[in-house]
Amino acid sequence: MASDGVDPNKVPQRILYTGAKIPGVGLGTFGSDRFTGEQIAEAVRGAISVGYRHIDCASVYGNEHLIGPVLKEAMEGGIKREELWITSKVWNDMHGEGDVLLSCAKTLKDLKLDYLDLYLIHWPFPNYHAPGCSVDSRSPDAKPYIHENYMKTWRQMERLVEMGLVRHIGTSNMTIPKLKLLLRDAKIKPACNEMELHPHFQQPELFKYCIDNGIQPIGFCPIGSPNRPDRDKTENDTVDIEDPVIVKIAQRLNVHPAVVCIKWAVQRGQIPIPFSIRRDQYLSSLQCTVTDPLTDEEMKEIEGIDKNCRLIKGQVFLWKDGQSWEDLWDLNGEITPP
Repeated sequence: MASDGVDPNKVPQRILYTGAKIPGVGLGTFGSDRFTGEQIAEAVRGAISVGYRHIDCASVYGNEHLIGPVLKEAMEGGIKREELWITSKVWNDMHGEGDVLLSCAKTLKDLKLDYLDLYLIHWPFPNYHAPGCSVDSRSPDAKPYIHENYMKTWRQMERLVEMGLVRHIGTSNMTIPKLKLLLRDAKIKPACNEMELHPHFQQPELFKYCIDNGIQPIGFCPIGSPNRPDRDKTENDTVDIEDPVIVKIAQRLNVHPAVVCIKWAVQRGQIPIPFSIRRDQYLSSLQCTVTDPLTDEEMKEIEGIDKNCRLIKGQVFLWKDGQSWEDLWDLNGEITPP
């Protein structure tokens, strides 16, 4: 444990509907095409040494085989497996019958684990795209969301829980209409929903729906993802860490504006999963959860700067000509028809 680290027991925790405790902040491992797998694995090593116990992985990130030895090293160094919370996700090309088990087995082998704490369906669309493809790329085999097919994938997720390979299962990049159907039909309901959440994209309706239904929100892009791939940037995107309200609060606390975004996320009740390979940054993202909380007035101010600015739009999952990315997100309260 690093001398300047944070006691993991002091980091806020959330309690899932199962009664399990999940650390209230985690380290993301999506390198945004800007960092090598080795750099990300080294960041995981450093993050664990400063007190992180929650690591958010995914098969599509292509670095689980490098993170695995780091987790093994940590456990051999005295950190108990049950002290770690490890999440991974099944990618879109592995939704088919039997594929979920294969994907999970590979992830467990790569991460050198006997079980995962949380396994998510990464996207509700079973559409494969080559890594790093442009947002204009369209798969000729692209399919819309079809609930019956999603439930076939979910049944495999439930089987993983029954087999003891996964402790909790959950969703990612979902909408209220899709979650309503899943909650209606699931034998094991989702414990978490991973979703884009930052001050300029607060998703209040979906956030409330998750909370009301005992689903813990996990927020990616918690500071507005300034290092996201260039292909995901559009001219109307806003920048959270340049918002005057965020900057003003950062000046009061004498911290970087990104720290304010993390504090807001934790105090609001979601679990942010910031990513950085820089020690000072991932350390400050953990330290800020145990120091100088935002005031009620500041929380209210941040609530007022929501710009409904979605940064990760998912254009590659569109399945027919003439669609816009909004069709993926069921904005009118109904699932977009095939």
